[in-house]
Amino acid sequence: MFATKFKFALAFLAGALMTFGYAPFSYWLVLFVSLPIYLYLLAQTQPKQSFKIGFAFGLGWFGAGISWVHVSIADFGGLPLIASIGLMLLLCSYLALFPALASYLIKRYFSLKLWPLALPFVWLSIEWLRSWLFTGFPWLSLGYSQINSPLAGWLPLIGEFGLNALILIICSSLALSFIRKHWLSNLSLTGIIFISGVVLDQVNWATPTGNTAQIAMVQGNIRQELRWTPEQDQPTMDKYLEMTSNHWLNNDVIIWPEAAIPQLEPIALDYLRDLDSIAAASNTGLITGIVNYNFETKQAYNNLIGLGVKNSASSNQIDGVTVGHYRYLHANRFAKHHLLPIGEFIPLESWIRGLAPIFDLPMSSFTRGDYQQANIQANGFNFAPAICFEIAFPRQIASNLYFNTDFIITVSNDAWFGASHGPAQHLEIAQVRAKEFGLPVLRSTNNGITAFIDHTGAIQSQLPQFEDAVLTDKIQLVSGETPYRKLGDWPIWLISLSLFFIAVKFRMSR
Repeated sequence: MFATKFKFALAFLAGALMTFGYAPFSYWLVLFVSLPIYLYLLAQTQPKQSFKIGFAFGLGWFGAGISWVHVSIADFGGLPLIASIGLMLLLCSYLALFPALASYLIKRYFSLKLWPLALPFVWLSIEWLRSWLFTGFPWLSLGYSQINSPLAGWLPLIGEFGLNALILIICSSLALSFIRKHWLSNLSLTGIIFISGVVLDQVNWATPTGNTAQIAMVQGNIRQELRWTPEQDQPTMDKYLEMTSNHWLNNDVIIWPEAAIPQLEPIALDYLRDLDSIAAASNTGLITGIVNYNFETKQAYNNLIGLGVKNSASSNQIDGVTVGHYRYLHANRFAKHHLLPIGEFIPLESWIRGLAPIFDLPMSSFTRGDYQQANIQANGFNFAPAICFEIAFPRQIASNLYFNTDFIITVSNDAWFGASHGPAQHLEIAQVRAKEFGLPVLRSTNNGITAFIDHTGAIQSQLPQFEDAVLTDKIQLVSGETPYRKLGDWPIWLISLSLFFIAVKFRMSR
């Protein structure tokens, strides 16, 4: 009994250790310690205990890794501490079910020597389920930890999703070596994968064209408790306009973050028309977040809209003055598709809406936008949008990349999470998207971390958190496509499925 409890505790600690592999710590080697420990423990566990040990690992992994969620629950949820801890435990327990299920399946149906062949497909299938079920929450996927490792060179080829498979092949091989003492072959395989990543990183899948865009991103740093207070609407809008005033003439595009304009769009029409006119007169495009509420259909949308100059063909001259193109419900907009449970929609709303303040937050009943939408245009440039945690869904991003897409733009409001490690993880995810798609990512946030990320996934410039500031930079346009952008996840599905069938064949031939 003591030995079993010790295994569960060690599995929990191995999972918690995974947190240090992700930003802001970014010790990528940690995964190649904690995952082999977990797999070693799983190998030494009876099949009937495999689900439990996988659950213990997952509870440590997500309990430490997404502990930042508790900041929003505790500070803005209106719940007693014991209730907020209970809600956090419920969320982490739900997420822990996925590695628990993977642990059970691999232990129940395959011997240890077949894990390097079978585990990638099993794990990817479970991770795909985690990214889809109840709208999905693919946070802390394994590959995000490797943006600064030699394995990052694989990202443009197989994406973060495929990198999961390589990590699992390496870690299961290491666990197998530790148990069977077959070090040479397994370490050789690990070395080949790492060296291949270094070599692949030298390939220029996308290259700068020589053309640039001068872009400014405004970080208003509005405190979360003030964002939806009606008397703060005008001061907030005035602040963004004032912070932007010195940047109209020397930038091609200006970006404001998610819901930067706190008034509903139909109510803010005069402000938007004035903003549109100022931007157009300055020959500048403006992209801003705003909530649109249709009073006729009673539907609300978390939107990004383009103002000012859309492109050279659509600009109009009236008495020698360039005017913008904005009108209410104009097409140059994007509606968020992946809505955040509790924050943006309430599951089983009629049952739980009134149970606690956290289930009745402002702006928590949005309508979902289409999965695939047109890019936002601003001053001749095309932006593929992702609002908040949509940046964690590579398949959605890929579906909204077109032949003329210049940038990926992601806007967010991470004020919900204070000084926790959540915003740093969010930025890391954006870096991975840039690397795997070979496109610059522009990340505009209310209070940080606002950053320009180049097409290689490197942070070009960024603002500190919790500062009122404007970040300006010259961003290179690129040409070319990464293999992952062209082919998506199909190659890694086919490869992992082939390895899985080989494992099944060996299992059946015993």
